[in-house]
Amino acid sequence: MRVVIASGKGGAGKTCVTASLADVWRGPLVAVDTDAEAPNLHLFLPPRITETTTAWLDVPNMDPEKCIHCEKCRNICTYKAIASFAGRITLFPDMCHGCGGCFAVCPSGALVHGKRELGVLESGDVLNGSARYLAGRTRIGESMTPPLLRQELRRLSAMLEERSADALIDSPPGVSCPAVTVAREADVILLVADPTPFGFHDFRLAHQAFLPMELPVAAVINRAGAEGNAEGDEAVRAYCREHDVPVLAELPFEREAAEQYASGRLLAELSPAWRERFEHLRDALVEFGAKRAREAHHA
Repeated sequence: MRVVIASGKGGAGKTCVTASLADVWRGPLVAVDTDAEAPNLHLFLPPRITETTTAWLDVPNMDPEKCIHCEKCRNICTYKAIASFAGRITLFPDMCHGCGGCFAVCPSGALVHGKRELGVLESGDVLNGSARYLAGRTRIGESMTPPLLRQELRRLSAMLEERSADALIDSPPGVSCPAVTVAREADVILLVADPTPFGFHDFRLAHQAFLPMELPVAAVINRAGAEGNAEGDEAVRAYCREHDVPVLAELPFEREAAEQYASGRLLAELSPAWRERFEHLRDALVEFGAKRAREAHHA
C-alpha cells in the first residue's frame, strides 16, 4: 500500500505524522520524502544514505549548421523555451519541460539531446535498518519539481518490485503540480488538517483538488483541542462528515508535543500515550486501505 500523507498548506504536520507512523509501522516499509524543494523527513528519521544519483532532464541543444530555420520547434513549444530572433533559433533550456515535441518535429536533425540537472535522489535506510528510505532534492535554482518527482516515483516502484513493502510518502504541501504529481501514485491519501481558519480553508482546497482522482481519502486532525479553537476542530469534523472523509485520529495540541517536534524528535517517542495514538492511527489507516481495496474489487 502506498500512503501519501498530504496537506493543503505547509506546517500542518504531515512530515511529523509521516515520521511517527514510520516508527510504529508493522512490516516492510519505505519512508519517502517527496517534498523536494524543502525536504525535512531526514530531520526526524536520520538516514544512512547508501546511494546518491543525479536526476537529469532531457533538453534540446542546437546544431546551427543543420538548422533550416523552419521554426517548427518554436511553434510546437508551449513553454516558450524556443524562440526565433532575426531568423535565428534560440533555446532557453531552463524553461524546457522535457516533453520531446521539438525533437519529433525537427525535419533536419538540428536538435540534439542535451541535459539539465534537476537535483539528486538519495536512498538508504532509517530506523536502524528496519525501513528503507528514499528522498528527492531539487538543485538550487531549479524551477520545476515534477520531472524530478516522476523520477523519484519510478525509483520507488523499482524498490517495491525488488522487495515488496508498504510506502509512506511525505507529499509536497499544497495543491499545485508537485502535490498532484505525487498524489496520483497513491493507493490512499491521508490529509493532515490544521484546524485553524487558514488551515481549514487549505484543507478543503486539498480535498477538492484530489477528488477527481477518485482515490480513498482519510484525514487526521493535528493540534486538536487547542484552547479557544473548539469551533475550528468542529468545522473540520463537520466537513469530513459531509464529504464522507473518515477522521482516523485527532492528535492533541500539547506544549510538550510542540517541544518534541521543534527538537526534531518523534512524537511517537514522547510518551506511551503518544505512541498508542500513532499505533491506533496506523491500524485505522491499514483497515481503511484494505476496506477501500475490497470495495474497489467488488465494484
